[in-house]
Amino acid sequence: RRRRMEAVVFVFSLLDCCALIFLSVYFIITLSDLECDYINARSCCSKLNKWVIPELIGHTIVTVLMLISLHWFIFLLNLPVATWNIYRMILALIND
Repeated sequence: RRRRMEAVVFVFSLLDCCALIFLSVYFIITLSDLECDYINARSCCSKLNKWVIPELIGHTIVTVLMLISLHWFIFLLNLPVATWNIYRMILALIND
């Protein structure tokens, strides 16, 4: 039973990480379109801003899931990135 639960945790983490990688590629493509003047800055920001919260939630879910499932090493690997994302979000909320 425990092995099945570990498999579910890691499959969910794999799918979540694939979605986060896809989202990062989307960010890079959108920013390169902005750099080449295919889209204006306002359009770029509106496209990217709606994906910031889902990115934060996705990474936080994986980090908390690793903590709950007692995978300490993977949790410690994810913790700095999750902390940085939360820090960026707090700074963005303060600066608005």
